[in-house]
Amino acid sequence: QSNVVRENRRMKAIVFDLDGTLIESGGDIHAALNQMLAQNGCTPLALHTVTSFIGKGSSNLVKRVIDAVGLPDDDASHARYLAKFLHIYTKESAGLTTVFEYVQEVLTGFQQSGTVLGLCTNKPAAPTQIVLDQFGLASFFSAVVGGDQLPTRKPDPAMLHLVMQELAVDHCLFVGDSEVDVATAKAAGMPVALYTKGYRQTPVAELAPEFHFDDYRVLPAIAERCFSGFNNR
Repeated sequence: QSNVVRENRRMKAIVFDLDGTLIESGGDIHAALNQMLAQNGCTPLALHTVTSFIGKGSSNLVKRVIDAVGLPDDDASHARYLAKFLHIYTKESAGLTTVFEYVQEVLTGFQQSGTVLGLCTNKPAAPTQIVLDQFGLASFFSAVVGGDQLPTRKPDPAMLHLVMQELAVDHCLFVGDSEVDVATAKAAGMPVALYTKGYRQTPVAELAPEFHFDDYRVLPAIAERCFSGFNNR
C-alpha cells in the first residue's frame, strides 16, 4: 500500500495559473470594471492600466482601480465596489476572453500522456468555473483552487500547496505569467515555467524563472526536463 501511495505522489503534475497564462481575459475584466466605475460617475480606465493591476486577486484589483480614480476606499466602500464588480464580471466573464494559441492541444496532450493537471488562480471560484466551462477547459483539471477559497491568495504558497494536496503529489511544475506566479512557485519550493505573453511588467531575466516560453508547443519539452529533474532528486 505504502509503495502505491509513494508512486502516486511521484506522478507527473503541472499546475497552471489562469488569467494571462491560459486565457487572455483582460477585455472582460476591463469592461466589468469600467461598468462599475460608470455606475459611480467615474471616467473609464484604459485597458493597459487595468491589465497592469491584474494578478493579486479581485480585492486588490478593485482597490487599485478605486485608488486610481479617487473613489473612497474605506472598508465599507471597498466591499461595495468589489461586490458590484464581481456581480457584473460573473455575469459577463467570457464575452471578450480568448484562450491562448495551442493551449487546448497541449492540455489534451498532457492529459493523454497521464500528466495530472491542476489550476491555481487568484480569480474567484464562480467566474473561474464560468470561463473553464465556456471554453471547454474544465475537464482537463483534477483540482481547481480559486482566489476566494482560502484566507490568503498567491503569492502565499497555501493555494498551490492545496492544489498539490488535492492532486496527491509532492512535486509539480507551476506555469504562470506574472511576478505573483514566480513568487508563488519560489515560496512553495517548486519550479516555474513563465509564459511571457501574459500580464507581467518585469523583465524575464529579473524574475529568473527556471523556464520561460512564448509558444505553448514548447511546454511539453520543458515539462519533460522538469520531471526528469524531479526523478533525479
